[in-house]
Amino acid sequence: MTEMTARKDWMSLLAKAPPRALAVLWEGQDAPDFTWLRAPEIGAAMVRGRMGGTGAPFNMGEMTVTRCSLQLDGGAVGHAYVQGRDKAHAERAALVDALMQTDAADRVRAEVLEPLSADMTGRAKARAAKAAATKVEFFTLVRGED
Repeated sequence: MTEMTARKDWMSLLAKAPPRALAVLWEGQDAPDFTWLRAPEIGAAMVRGRMGGTGAPFNMGEMTVTRCSLQLDGGAVGHAYVQGRDKAHAERAALVDALMQTDAADRVRAEVLEPLSADMTGRAKARAAKAAATKVEFFTLVRGED
């Protein structure tokens, strides 16, 4: 996996993570010293969709996002865009992004990213199982006519 692909994966995971789940995993970490490049700020982003996933794109509406950028004392820069208005969630996500670019990457991956990924996969499976329980199977009987 290339470095850019790996970063896309952990940034996606952090952006989609439930804020409380990330907060619980982050509690055991030592927060490094950093300076803000862009303090957490709340704004909006346009969400686009496609009919059937393949049609022409259209503007579905806006969603609230919080973004920030920071630089660790060692020079690594972390960025975060998260859904909602949770500034602490954006800060934690940016810190994890920055730490993943340092020697602490293996520790952060093992203590934060992998448990977070497992938790989110478990939630998705539970949601899918709950939806599958309501599935209705329709079928047609052959009437005997040609």
